[in-house]
Amino acid sequence: MTRTAIDKRDATGPAKVEVLTKAKGGNYPPGKMLVSTPLEIEAIVRRIPEGRVLTLGALRAALARSHKADYTCPITTGIFLRIVGEAAEEERAAGKTAVTPYWRVVRDDGTLIDKLPGGDAAQARRLEREDVHVMHLGARRRLSDVDHYAWSPPPLKRSARPR
Repeated sequence: MTRTAIDKRDATGPAKVEVLTKAKGGNYPPGKMLVSTPLEIEAIVRRIPEGRVLTLGALRAALARSHKADYTCPITTGIFLRIVGEAAEEERAAGKTAVTPYWRVVRDDGTLIDKLPGGDAAQARRLEREDVHVMHLGARRRLSDVDHYAWSPPPLKRSARPR
């Protein structure tokens, strides 16, 4: 049986904090590392105002703060963001008009994310419709000024995590 992105988003277990006593590479230093969930990521992404963006670093930092962790796993955050985007597109195809604005998440340097539904070209179109200026530099698309458009999420309340 093929699982939909909505199934993947909704069927994950709880977030967990893993304690790493020694480094497992450059992105995984010793400390408390959060492995979040698609639903937690969606809860933050839903709050990004139109015309603003959230960087992956700010997303991971907000998630870590909400669990009193030192940092959030960058790999699972990217995977779960993609699941949130794919679930939003499934909901859009089913007729839902207000979907999670996953296209408002960008890399820390303002580069768009090619692994989201439709690639970075679709992300650029959606952001430009919201008056976010995107530069098209060859094969790379990037915000003209990520700091100008950046949004900082308020703390994620415990009640906002699960649906």
